[in-house]
Amino acid sequence: MGTTVIAQIEAIYYPILAAFGVPVNIVAIVILSRGKCGLSKCITCYLLAMAATDLLVLVTDVILRPIADTYFPHSFFTITTVCSINTVLFYSVTAASVWLTVFFTFDRFVQICCQKLKTKYCTERTATLIIWVVCALCFLLSIPRYFAIEPEYIVDNVPRGCANKLAFFNSPTWAAFDLLDLTLVPCVPFVAMLLFNSLTVQRILIASRVRKKLHGFSNVGIQKDAEMENRRTSIILLFSISGSFILLWSTGVVYTLSLRLSNFHYLMSMDFESVGIMLQLLSCCTNACIYVVTQAKFRQELKNGLKYPIKLSSKLVRG
Repeated sequence: MGTTVIAQIEAIYYPILAAFGVPVNIVAIVILSRGKCGLSKCITCYLLAMAATDLLVLVTDVILRPIADTYFPHSFFTITTVCSINTVLFYSVTAASVWLTVFFTFDRFVQICCQKLKTKYCTERTATLIIWVVCALCFLLSIPRYFAIEPEYIVDNVPRGCANKLAFFNSPTWAAFDLLDLTLVPCVPFVAMLLFNSLTVQRILIASRVRKKLHGFSNVGIQKDAEMENRRTSIILLFSISGSFILLWSTGVVYTLSLRLSNFHYLMSMDFESVGIMLQLLSCCTNACIYVVTQAKFRQELKNGLKYPIKLSSKLVRG
């Protein structure tokens, strides 16, 4: 009964997620690409790449998988060859989305904690290079997934669906590959983000105490520090993005680790796994919402974009 309820929830949840997440990420890409949000070119590069990979995750892992399987069970996208290619793509863009979030976190860590390194590392050129390398490596590491898949069923002599081959579960080589994949996504990124954020918080607290002592206290309170004020927006953005990632991925990470470490796999609830996947995919929509909440200039650009069709239609009417 529990599985049936979860299946019913998924049938409603994924279309809503796609209907909301796809346009939200497209809008974020358009606004960020204009470069008028008051963010550095380095940060903008990471945010653009993250929005693009989040959009691709929604397409490959939501629209072309659960939605296509549920509402279009015999469509072109359920053919095994197409499904296998899509599997490679969704694993690669998911890994890229995760690792770009990690490198964005590391970039902010360098900016705040490594004064000598930041002038060379926190640049648009470095960010662009890292983005391309990450995407290329994630794609290459996902290619073996194509050869681990076999048809799930056959309709009119056409192989359809994607199921892991029996060798995937029995072969030591595939077991090692699966362990590597689990380590790279999400275990290492999860630990790395916690580490970088904790070091960044520690540095911020130390710097804040030092600055308070240097500036002293006036009759109206602590004097404003221009540098700390400039950092504030970047810090809020960093902690919001990394915090939402850690929160939404926690359920999936706990489930995956418990499944790997436990000898009683049959005791693990499939419902728990489904909830973890739903929360994980929700993280593809949160970044754009975070920009709206934390970035005043992003909000202004969004308002301008929403007003533009109204202004254009009024001009056409007057003309």
